[in-house]
Amino acid sequence: MTVHQVTSVTDRPGAAYAGRAQATGRRRISMTARRHRAFYLFTSPWILGFLLLTVTPMAYALWLSFTTFDGISPNWRYVGLGNYRELLSDPVTWDALGRAGLFAVTSVPLSIVAGLALAVLVNRPLKARGLFRTLLYLPAVVPPVGAGIAFKLLFDQNSGAANGALTFFGIDAVGWLADPYARYVLLMAVLWGAGNVMIISLAGLQDVPRELHEAARIDGASAWRTFRSITVPLLSPVLLFQTVTGMIASVQTIMPLLLAPLGDTSGITTIPQPNYLYMMHVFAQYFALGRYGYASALLWVLFVLILIATGLIFKFASGAVFYNVDPEAKK
Repeated sequence: MTVHQVTSVTDRPGAAYAGRAQATGRRRISMTARRHRAFYLFTSPWILGFLLLTVTPMAYALWLSFTTFDGISPNWRYVGLGNYRELLSDPVTWDALGRAGLFAVTSVPLSIVAGLALAVLVNRPLKARGLFRTLLYLPAVVPPVGAGIAFKLLFDQNSGAANGALTFFGIDAVGWLADPYARYVLLMAVLWGAGNVMIISLAGLQDVPRELHEAARIDGASAWRTFRSITVPLLSPVLLFQTVTGMIASVQTIMPLLLAPLGDTSGITTIPQPNYLYMMHVFAQYFALGRYGYASALLWVLFVLILIATGLIFKFASGAVFYNVDPEAKK
């Protein structure tokens, strides 16, 4: 056997191993590429929707906020930060923003407390518990337009059921949809949809370990002490989620417009002063006055304020929220 033949024989195992490793590497790269393609394929509807329906309108609104565009006329001009300087010196804007903040501070805690109380109620072993859960959650699935029309009919001064009940007991009719009662009707309309908060709180209650409640009962803790010291801390992530989403939804509510009495086509001039919130001011600038640039600046200011408020909520609530799993733990 020649030297060349010996070298070829001794190199064959190494060459075969290198060939198998190279093939395995190609298969591994191919599997990784296929997983990446599958990921982007399945997420592409959301990505396209986010880019086309969220990023693009926001960018367009940001551009409009630097102009005097009115939605119709081609005679618009670029004003730079003029719209932002105007809104900073507009007392109507600040009053509407203050009412929106007050409404959020009032309605969000009431909604969370009402939803949590209903969740605790329907979490007990009651008869027809499923029926009660369905009936309490049903208002949450009613569209806001339908809910607004229903409350407007219910609290109508002339033919509403609320004033009908008052007159039955000899009490004079009340202008529920006018100042100063309009704010209370708005709060009732918000609390009427507390079933959404209830269903989320109910899911959190069912995730609380029963062993902790049994241990507290053996130690002699009362039901209120168990709820305050065990249930509420373990529900704190759910309560934080509801606080943030409730705050965002409350400052963007359109219910005052739906509850407004009959008036002009925009409905803005008939909204009672206590219900003239920030989004009503934005709606007035867009559709009643045709100031698209100024209204877009109002929306971008609201977006920045929501980001700041959300960051502050997370910052100050971080020490009071308890997670079963560390949210910052690396997998």
